[in-house]
Amino acid sequence: MLKQAPAALAALSLLAGVAGAQPPPGIPTPDPALMARLREVEAKARAMPDSPGDGPYAAIKEQVASLPHHVVYRPADLSRLGDHKLPILAWGNGGCSSDGAGQRQHLEEIASHGYLAIANGDIKSGPGVASQPDPGPRPKPGEPFKIPPAETSASQLIEAIDWAIAENARPDSPLYGKIDTGAIAVSGWSCGGVQALRIATSDPRVKAVVIHDSGLFPATSPMGEMNLPKSALDNLHTPIIYVLGGPSDIAYANGMDDYAHITKVPAMTVNMGDVGHGGTFYELNGGKAAQIAVAWLDWRLKGDTDASKLFVGADCSLCRDPDVKLQKKGID
Repeated sequence: MLKQAPAALAALSLLAGVAGAQPPPGIPTPDPALMARLREVEAKARAMPDSPGDGPYAAIKEQVASLPHHVVYRPADLSRLGDHKLPILAWGNGGCSSDGAGQRQHLEEIASHGYLAIANGDIKSGPGVASQPDPGPRPKPGEPFKIPPAETSASQLIEAIDWAIAENARPDSPLYGKIDTGAIAVSGWSCGGVQALRIATSDPRVKAVVIHDSGLFPATSPMGEMNLPKSALDNLHTPIIYVLGGPSDIAYANGMDDYAHITKVPAMTVNMGDVGHGGTFYELNGGKAAQIAVAWLDWRLKGDTDASKLFVGADCSLCRDPDVKLQKKGID
């Protein structure tokens, strides 16, 4: 059993504007002691080191001049790929934030399994950052918390995909000829998951979708980047998986409601016990959520039959996992 993410991360995500369920008009500010604890959790999360991942290709993160305001995660030694081609994963950050290193443990793990993962934003936390950006004024006790505007957009996921395809065709690129341009996935956490859904329902190039702790609002969202109607789910053209944190996940209701609305493609929900909205993003190598994501991508993009055993059949690996509750349709 993998260690669960700190429960405080669910509240931290809410305070950061990473809302996955319809909030009341104003969110009351917690007491000062809770705020202090949340800031401590936040500081530890932002200070986490990089990881090479647990896959066969040690991963790195980098920013490249030809793709502004994105962070690229890839195998460090591209010469070790041999005939293996890197599928593309475009990632939307929690809170639609512009910290493209915020979920680095998760994305480094995916990259270490032979993927090119690209997150919206810049490197604003972790190794290589001299100082953390000022989070801005905090609400005083008794003042309502206002959800901040999104710092990134879904269109940046398209920019990432287009850039990767162009790099594969550019002779002087280190990625020249090393990318599988027909194997494209979108994914994201919370608000970033809605960004991924926006692309998954509109771009025919997408072949796999992984949505973490997220779901569409039943009505208008307080954050414009999350305004996508439930009817958009009818435009999904590829199988989709929702990885949720159980009933205490603030996105649980919306994610499960999305699943109920999806009728035209195979769909699956995996609830990791009751870890909450923070999932396992701040565990080493992304924890169980990253393992599930890698297996789904290996199955859907690489045709890996061993990876499919995690999901397919009444006796699937996740079906037998006592720490997981799942629902699926069209998968078997």
